[in-house]
Amino acid sequence: MKFKSGFVTIIGRPNVGKSTLLNAIIGQKISAISNKAQTTRDKITLIHTDEDSQIIFLDTPGIQMPKNKLGDFMLKTSEDTLSEVDVITYIVDCSEKIGKMDSYIINELKEKKLKAPIILLINKVDEIQKEKLFEIIKMYDEIGIFKEIIPISALKRDGIENYIEVLKKYLSEGPMFYPEDMITDKPEKYIVSEIIREKALRFLDEEIPHGIAVSIESMKERTDKNLMDIQANIYVERESHKKIVIGKSGSMLKKIGTNARKEIENLLDMKVNLTLWVKVEKNWRDKENKVKYFGYK
Repeated sequence: MKFKSGFVTIIGRPNVGKSTLLNAIIGQKISAISNKAQTTRDKITLIHTDEDSQIIFLDTPGIQMPKNKLGDFMLKTSEDTLSEVDVITYIVDCSEKIGKMDSYIINELKEKKLKAPIILLINKVDEIQKEKLFEIIKMYDEIGIFKEIIPISALKRDGIENYIEVLKKYLSEGPMFYPEDMITDKPEKYIVSEIIREKALRFLDEEIPHGIAVSIESMKERTDKNLMDIQANIYVERESHKKIVIGKSGSMLKKIGTNARKEIENLLDMKVNLTLWVKVEKNWRDKENKVKYFGYK
């Protein structure tokens, strides 16, 4: 049996289910998921290995017009991966019309004249009737740039095995780039910070989340017991946001911390003592040095 390997980027506008798809493929939550746009900010490498292939997925930020230095970084991150990979996966939801942002992405894919084949995934098909799905498939097929169009439900894991098998058709014979038990090249610190940020995104109001960053100040395992002490800072852009993140008598911060701690314990397979602090870094998304400080390079 020939072993195949290669790199696959996942692109799409915000909130179409890129991270949900990849976490389902990997079987563990690495990419932050929430119902807020721009949840993924950086390029995250996720590795799927089975008996005859290793597929290295690049989860990228949702493509949208940048409004600040962080937005510039995110757009460049998404677009740069298009020329680096063996297969491009473009994911959309089951909207019956192609919206403004999807039209922009499709035009980008056409104009760049990319060498890599483009596979289209239509996500959230569990939410629509089959008749409408056929119409949506026809609408995208007429664009003429997609090698394959695959309907999936990332949330329910429907169609994912088929997608993996289709990817293998377009990969070449090659080596195993990573150890077979490795699922991401990101360090534990990064994943822990993403878990905390995801909980904050999930529980906070719409006007705050995009201005949230998390830095892990320390992670130390105690030598005398199976316990990890973690100290982290949650950064916001305004003093008024700090009060909201902390909540009445610390209730919101406790809610974020409790939910994050449970997930971090599952990740690390040990008890966790998590301490969170909230700090203000005014308008950090507009400051290039601060965008880099928070790890977006």
